Amino acid sequence: MKLLRVIARFFLDIIETVVVALAIFILIYLFVVQPHQVNGNSMWPSFLDGEYLLTDKFSYRFREPMRGDVIIFLAPSGARCPQQLQCDFVKRIIALPHETVSLKEGGVYVNNTLLHETYLPSDPAFETDSPTGNPTSVELKDDQYFVMGDNRGHSSDSRAWGSVPRDNIVGKAWLRYWPPQRVGFIAVAAY
Repeated sequence: MKLLRVIARFFLDIIETVVVALAIFILIYLFVVQPHQVNGNSMWPSFLDGEYLLTDKFSYRFREPMRGDVIIFLAPSGARCPQQLQCDFVKRIIALPHETVSLKEGGVYVNNTLLHETYLPSDPAFETDSPTGNPTSVELKDDQYFVMGDNRGHSSDSRAWGSVPRDNIVGKAWLRYWPPQRVGFIAVAAY
């Protein structure tokens, strides 16, 4: 009988450990960090198709997103999600609430000031006209963010489907953890 109690206690300890570990994992996944995979080449050369990122879901609870942050957000209506009804996108914040963004002469202007985007390829020229015919100058309202992919010629972004509402932002790309040769923290762009 004593042996039976010892075996039962052993299995209860294992179950308890698994339940506690699972609870901690779920709390971290829901509120602190979440893994995401880059799908497509819209953020090339900064991020490559198939790379894995950890998304910081915590810091935006205490501060607002900043220009240059690479964010993960729920794809807006009108954006195509491959083989899914809903998906997350990875893009860079270009303009913040209450700013005016203009696309002209192959450049991005925020409040009539050209952004110097050092993270773009050496020849980042892109079409300044949006593919949908939307205006190339947009004034953002409260809680709206203008986002673009770093691979401007091959990115579905705010030029096509408009600004991203603050509520759609999942978090900030924080760490690239796969592939091993590109592991590292993700720096915020300086303008």
